[in-house]
Amino acid sequence: MGISRDSLHKRRLTGGKKPQYHKKRQYDMGRQMAMTKIGAKRTREVRVRGGNKKFRALRLDTGNFSWGSEVCTRKTRILDVVYNASNNELVRTKTLVKNAIVQIDATPFRQWYEAHYGTTVGKKVHKKKEGEEGKEPVKQSKSVLAKIAKRADARVLDPNLNSQFDTGRLLACVSSRPGQCGRCDGFVLEGKELEFYVKRMARKKK
Repeated sequence: MGISRDSLHKRRLTGGKKPQYHKKRQYDMGRQMAMTKIGAKRTREVRVRGGNKKFRALRLDTGNFSWGSEVCTRKTRILDVVYNASNNELVRTKTLVKNAIVQIDATPFRQWYEAHYGTTVGKKVHKKKEGEEGKEPVKQSKSVLAKIAKRADARVLDPNLNSQFDTGRLLACVSSRPGQCGRCDGFVLEGKELEFYVKRMARKKK
């Protein structure tokens, strides 16, 4: 027997049985879960109703993630699955699904931020040792310096996000459906949402 998504076999809210006026139909059909894991990209094409195609991702290791407050989207590596509201088993098995909280590589965002604002982010300043020479600053025109200075005036970086740049990993939420579209895209967590998930994860560790 295949996987069925019909509700004919279920009882009514009052407890009464429904009459079975037809047998199973193909349009009630369901398919097995993709259970997408972290690894080198591997997708399968599935023919679906109407001759359309779905892309079943079996393994993925990269995705496009958006940093909303800075309006910056970068392709980056997915490193780990750390939280899932629906099922802890999906965290243990590192399964990529929609709304899973994942850790992503912060490098592309850090490089963009430093180029855009002209300041280092998330790095602890190390004292220079004797005999060591620092990198020479890149020469920039006055117009570029003025532009960077103007941006720096309005610059506000969430302290929680800044501390994540220290570790080189950012928390992000998956907003695409890897088992349906074959991609794992999402957005970087920040503000109240980031605080909420950090608290939830701290509670689970206890």
